[in-house]
Amino acid sequence: MEMRIGGRDISSADEGWIPVINPATGIEIDRVPEGTLYEVDEAVQAAATAYGKWAGRTVRDRGMVLFRAAARVRERSHDLAALLTAEQGKPARDAVDEVRGFANILEFYAGIAGAMHGDYIGLGSSGDCMVRREPIGVCGAIVPWNMPVILMGWKIGPALLAGNTIVFKPAAATPLTSLSVTALMEDAGLPPGVLNVITGRGDVVGEALVKHRGIGKISFTGDLETGDRVRELAGSRLAEIHLELGGSDPMIVWEDADIGKAVDGAVRGRFYNAGQTCTAVKRLFVHEKIADRFMARLRERAETLVVGDGSDPSVEMGPLSGRAQLEGIRSLVEEVKEKDQGTIITGGSPLSGPGFDGGFFYPPTLVTDPDPQSPLMTREVFGPVLPISVIRDLDEGISRANETRYGLGASVWTRDLTVIHEVFSRVDAGVVWVNRHLTLPPEIPFGGVKESGLGRENGLQAFQTYTRTKALFLNW
Repeated sequence: MEMRIGGRDISSADEGWIPVINPATGIEIDRVPEGTLYEVDEAVQAAATAYGKWAGRTVRDRGMVLFRAAARVRERSHDLAALLTAEQGKPARDAVDEVRGFANILEFYAGIAGAMHGDYIGLGSSGDCMVRREPIGVCGAIVPWNMPVILMGWKIGPALLAGNTIVFKPAAATPLTSLSVTALMEDAGLPPGVLNVITGRGDVVGEALVKHRGIGKISFTGDLETGDRVRELAGSRLAEIHLELGGSDPMIVWEDADIGKAVDGAVRGRFYNAGQTCTAVKRLFVHEKIADRFMARLRERAETLVVGDGSDPSVEMGPLSGRAQLEGIRSLVEEVKEKDQGTIITGGSPLSGPGFDGGFFYPPTLVTDPDPQSPLMTREVFGPVLPISVIRDLDEGISRANETRYGLGASVWTRDLTVIHEVFSRVDAGVVWVNRHLTLPPEIPFGGVKESGLGRENGLQAFQTYTRTKALFLNW
């Protein structure tokens, strides 16, 4: 696999290469060029060259290109999913869902092409004003390794429909599926230079992209510390910025909840993608009246979850994405043990032996009575470890839910409309689910509050953020 700039594959014998490792085996499956400042500049120039013609096409014409691209991706969904599993580790069926989710995003934006319209404002004797929406220009997008295809769709779908061109940087660990998707989009009629993919490391390629004065908007998804750096660099040159910086999502299970559904929701919400999802359930609060029954069923379900190589159709949870992620989770759980910050009732040690050798596997791990001040509760934990606290009343549940610097998502499991209203009104979150967690269709604007980021992705709102308004004031 190689970088794609201006619609062509590029690589150089003089460049360094970045290995792509299968996290289930620890074996190198491919390598990609390690981009430099030169490639970033070349990609921005290619995007700038392509911008005029792409922006000059009608929005419906651009939408049709996205629609054809979505069809190509759907046709190749199983091949793309196998590649995604190999580079990222998630189970095959989840990889298929992610690839098809990417196609769904393109189809959604193709379907709202008519939404790019302006306004007419009558000002009486003062005249009239027409306001039109125009694309920003060349945009930059940077995504992490956990959901590389769906996050790519969230960024490029609205940006391309609005008429922008893009320089896109996938994570160094998971570039392969994004490159394959880009090639399919070009086959579907996306002109050369409209979407350029640069592979490389964040401290070189990512930083150069954020600092580049040819980029009018930067959209970044990743950790809080890197997001602060993006804001500092891009903000200093007045570029528009979108940041999605993760979360520590609470799940509140009320006394009238359907316990079976809530347990399934907790398992899916926490252990999907081995817990490596920004909107994963990261802190669970259960009402004391049902806590014992809930915990017994949750433990049984966690202990029977099938963990292994995601290419095996029976596997429900794959490996962590890399050695650094595995070591981070191992260290965190060891701290819980050493400092008596909670009781580990299942899991708690990396998996080894037949089927796990060479891979980065950690089992579903449940921690009861966690110390509220422990890193398990105060940080964003990217891995299959779930702390569970018992609450006496709703005020306690909401207060505990808000004890975090983040505010991305939250869920409440109940049939009580009053409880739903209270949680929706008082919990700090950009999205609140009722009797479900994780689902994020492209129609719904998504983003957080507090230190979870700036701006929104998905929906008409995201589309509009990739445009600028221009007013024509008429004095007759």
